[in-house]
Amino acid sequence: MPDSPADRIELITVGEPMVLLQPPADQRLLGAPALDVYVAGAELNVAAGTARFGVRTALATAVGDDPFGARLIAAAGELGIDTSLIAMDAAHPTGVFLKDVTDDGARRVYYYRAGSAAAAMTATDADRVLAARPRALLTSGLTASLGDGPYALVSRLCREAPAAGISVAFDVNIRPQLGDVAEQGKRSRELLEGCTQLFIGTDEATPVFGVDDPDAVIEAARTAGVAEIVVKAGAAGLWVNGGADTYHLPSAATSVVDPVGAGDAVAAGYLVGRLRGLAELPSAWLGNQLAAGIVGALGDVTGLPTHVEAMELLERAAESGPGA
Repeated sequence: MPDSPADRIELITVGEPMVLLQPPADQRLLGAPALDVYVAGAELNVAAGTARFGVRTALATAVGDDPFGARLIAAAGELGIDTSLIAMDAAHPTGVFLKDVTDDGARRVYYYRAGSAAAAMTATDADRVLAARPRALLTSGLTASLGDGPYALVSRLCREAPAAGISVAFDVNIRPQLGDVAEQGKRSRELLEGCTQLFIGTDEATPVFGVDDPDAVIEAARTAGVAEIVVKAGAAGLWVNGGADTYHLPSAATSVVDPVGAGDAVAAGYLVGRLRGLAELPSAWLGNQLAAGIVGALGDVTGLPTHVEAMELLERAAESGPGA
């Protein structure tokens, strides 16, 4: 248990980190003689983004007791993430995925995560998250789709965290590779009770709410009891609503090298803003800026700003409320 408020973990992200293997920018998986190695995973990406701003952030997960698991823990620590809530599982491996570029420039992802340590998590893994008493936690429909155990974990967190004074943020993060999209959407919808913040893409909204127009998505989410909604639409930017008004922010990206990880950056920036007392609109602006950096570089976290740059962005958001 933390000794004082200053020692308290502010944000815990709950999900599966993985090792990412991908060829250099001008090569394909089929013929590349070597692959670049990164660490990735939606909740790890968010944690890396918030930690860059000095937010004390922990990643709660399980990794295999193997070289990839050790690499992930070391890399998370280097990113400024608290690793005290990462369990090592000797019975299950660390998840791995590969990323390729198709002839038309699109990204294709291949997951090797079945039977992974994170997929073996259960509702009891919520104990260490709740015991840490963070101000907020973030989890996702992706994590809930890893299996019955992870679903029970996410369900328990969404149900019990609010009663413990912990704000819950939920990112839908539907992955077709993890099963039926309609079922993933249904599960996400069921998990929203008790969530304060929702991050959802327009491409994910139909399985969850049956609509994809941003205004209609926001109305459906508010009807479901969510107080703050961020709707992500890629190149079309994002919409944010935290009450009576909805605002649209055009994408801040000037160059797109790799779009993967942009949504995680939006969530990270938004959560930083809210944890630092900013209103919904400047918080969304901050997320928009982070996403622009992420899509301009290979890898899910390599485009993050330095700590100094991050604090300058936060100061701009706090002083002028840009985007209004």
